[in-house]
Amino acid sequence: MNKPFLLKLHRWITLVFALPLFAIIATGLILSFEPMVQVSGIGGAPIEAAHIVELVKRYDPDGKARGLSIDAGAQRMTLQGTAGPAIDLATGEPAATGSGLSDLFRLARITHERLLGQAWLVTSSTIAMVCLMSLGILMGLPRLRNTMSGWHKGTAWFTLPLILLSPLTGLFMAFGLTLQSESAPASTGRRIALPDAVRLIAASHDLSHVISIGARGGRVMARIYEGDELCAYAVDSSGVTPLPRNWPRLIHEGNWSAGIAAPLNVVTSIALLTLLSTGLLIWARRKLRKPRARRDRQADAAVVSAG
Repeated sequence: MNKPFLLKLHRWITLVFALPLFAIIATGLILSFEPMVQVSGIGGAPIEAAHIVELVKRYDPDGKARGLSIDAGAQRMTLQGTAGPAIDLATGEPAATGSGLSDLFRLARITHERLLGQAWLVTSSTIAMVCLMSLGILMGLPRLRNTMSGWHKGTAWFTLPLILLSPLTGLFMAFGLTLQSESAPASTGRRIALPDAVRLIAASHDLSHVISIGARGGRVMARIYEGDELCAYAVDSSGVTPLPRNWPRLIHEGNWSAGIAAPLNVVTSIALLTLLSTGLLIWARRKLRKPRARRDRQADAAVVSAG
């Protein structure tokens, strides 16, 4: 392979996608902490199903909400698909906005999944990230030195499995690929309303372990922590049924083990930010060095001609 051409292509892809990549990686770093925060908050004060149902009916009397999310640690609930505020579970009143980690995670997720409101921009930037890593691999093993370029190459090669897995699983999610070894069980009951789904889940699970309940893919689904793994369940009139693991989502979000996967995602995000920033700095130093070298040559030529 023509290494100078690969390097030039690597450099231009980085420059074109630098800003969206920075936004996606930075928000990914924030979201890497979410599983650890969620696990630390579950199993606290019990959450009564009757209280949740009463709040759903109070804040969504027309039944327009497509789901709800629960932050057991902060004792807050948010109805999805409505313009209503987050709800304080302790008081039943609207919670203060703009405060708490749940608001930070929500804003980070919106940006991470739909940068500037455009999902295609996230997908194309993720594809560009995979292309950058592929070009780096094609350029061959580096000679590691204690320079910015050496640290850039060393970070890339020593964390390669992690930094490659992150965008690949993101693309799998974007294109709906679950890698499930078995198909999801067919629904055997009728679609149910949100309050009924809450009652059914509460009959078999502690609601303080529930992260979300809502409509997805034509069915009502719940995401519930069991230990430190976030498991998915289908909910219909026949009951609560466990769904096969969606490994790309579990790996990408760090939810297969909050104690192991989430810290690995933090390391991955830091490595990606390091690669992006050092890559841009290396390019900037090269661009600044060329005019300086040109001025030095011109000055030398002037001295020679003057002599």
